[in-house]
Amino acid sequence: MKSQKSDTEQPVAYDVDGRPLYLHPAPESKNATTKTQIVHMTRSTDPAKLVVSAATKLKHDRAVAAYPQLNLSEGEYVISDVSRHPIGLIGPLAIGLFLLTLSLIILFNYDIVMKSSLLSKHITDASVVILPISLFSILIAIAMYVVYYVYTNNKLYLTNESVIQEIQTGLFYKGEQTVSLLNIEDASFSQSGIMQQMFNYGSIRLSTEGDETTYRFTYVSNPKYHIAVLNNAVEAFKNGRPVDDNF
Repeated sequence: MKSQKSDTEQPVAYDVDGRPLYLHPAPESKNATTKTQIVHMTRSTDPAKLVVSAATKLKHDRAVAAYPQLNLSEGEYVISDVSRHPIGLIGPLAIGLFLLTLSLIILFNYDIVMKSSLLSKHITDASVVILPISLFSILIAIAMYVVYYVYTNNKLYLTNESVIQEIQTGLFYKGEQTVSLLNIEDASFSQSGIMQQMFNYGSIRLSTEGDETTYRFTYVSNPKYHIAVLNNAVEAFKNGRPVDDNF
């Protein structure tokens, strides 16, 4: 006895030429190859040029002249220049100045120092100590300059498009980090201790979306003001409003 055909195999009607019409299309073979449609996206070789207003172009030109070390894109300009508070230099420079002063006192008052010390019986010639003390004084002066150079060359720049941090960790090492305002998830500041409250300095902390990278900048003068300017710029940039430098 033959098995009955399924509803999909039974014709439900016939056309004018007598050809059967089925309820559903015949199922595809298991060996049928699935065709994948590939869409190719192309990028114009001559994209439209960014339209920059005259006022923005003027700000960009001024920023390029004032900050030639920054790689600013067309229409990008600096809103805020964040530098470190000078209080961070007091400790190391005070120690260096004390050692330098002590060396010069010994150098120019050698006879008096030797007479009042126990070394006068063993060291009678001033030329024995002049060269070492002179070299020591020069090294102290160089060290003070290096500390000042490294400290002051750590800066943070806020532009209408990004945050740029210049990092100087040594006399011969310099780096740069750039974060788009679109990627900044959180910007905050902190002041801990009576010294930071009294002299109005602290730390700035930036965290980004996605990779959750955290950027820190310490010894910032008036950190509350700079964070307010930064948050206003981030909010304006993300909402598609012009980032103004008059906050």
